[in-house]
Amino acid sequence: MTPLKPEDYVVLGNISSVYGIKGWVKVYSYTEPMDRILEYGSWTLRKGQDLILVEVDKGRSHGKGMVAHLKGVDDREVAKQYSGYEICVPQDRLPELPEGDYYWYELEGLAVVTTKDVRLGVVDYLMSAGSSNDVLVVKGDQHCADRRERLIPYVDQFVLDVSLEAGRILVDWDPEF
Repeated sequence: MTPLKPEDYVVLGNISSVYGIKGWVKVYSYTEPMDRILEYGSWTLRKGQDLILVEVDKGRSHGKGMVAHLKGVDDREVAKQYSGYEICVPQDRLPELPEGDYYWYELEGLAVVTTKDVRLGVVDYLMSAGSSNDVLVVKGDQHCADRRERLIPYVDQFVLDVSLEAGRILVDWDPEF
């Protein structure tokens, strides 16, 4: 079996700190709903080049976040060593999406071009705008007339086409916005 490369993993959240004295950790989840992160059972924790495979044996919602217990970690001081790690899973463990739906990581790095063929930059990341919609954060690059950052709502009115193969997103967006 070929070892996985860093780009073969998708970040689902991170461990922010410890919780209690029995080895639990606080988890910030990027999944929707946030407790879906617990369904993976095992996580690859990553900090820089450091990768650690752990098994989650318990977890639950806690306030606005999550807490989880890692199998075999029953002490606060041992759990503390995992603070600051990203929670990752191999891409091939993600559920397949319906046609026309995309994971955020698939959109990051795509060029954003207007219907008038003006390049606005590349998708740096996405953010949630609550229940209404997600937002593309587009950063201007060396191929743009300017280096501005733009926030473009990820809705059908503005995002007309996504082509992973071509590496671009076509938008109906005024470059002056």
